[in-house]
Amino acid sequence: MSTVRQILANKAFRMITIGPDAMVYEALEVMNEHNISAILITQDGKLSGIFTERDYARKVVLKGKSSKEVRIDAVMTPSPIVVSPDQSIEHCMELMTEKHIRHLPVMDNGELSAIVSIGDVVKFIIEDQKQTIQNLESYISS
Repeated sequence: MSTVRQILANKAFRMITIGPDAMVYEALEVMNEHNISAILITQDGKLSGIFTERDYARKVVLKGKSSKEVRIDAVMTPSPIVVSPDQSIEHCMELMTEKHIRHLPVMDNGELSAIVSIGDVVKFIIEDQKQTIQNLESYISS
């Protein structure tokens, strides 16, 4: 069974975080700079929330608020659902589908270590299926 650890082994990433006292506009600038659609909110090295483009659309834009006047902790999703590196990719897919989320922070021994997106999961599954097909084709032709 494939695990989150396998996704992380093939993923080049840097942990992008911002503090809870930052303004939404600052978070959007960081997200744009790094071409990401979600940012983790941390305080004193601990995960406090996640802020996504969906949060921005629903909690700032549609409410008529200004991103330069709203703090990130007022609109972030607090206590996000997390996974461990040893959890299965199938479990991640189930969580993302049931909870209608696209990002899962990864906690390793109580420490924030990464974030996995639905894109990461889909990419891994596609590559895994390609490998399975190649192995089956090789087996059949030999």
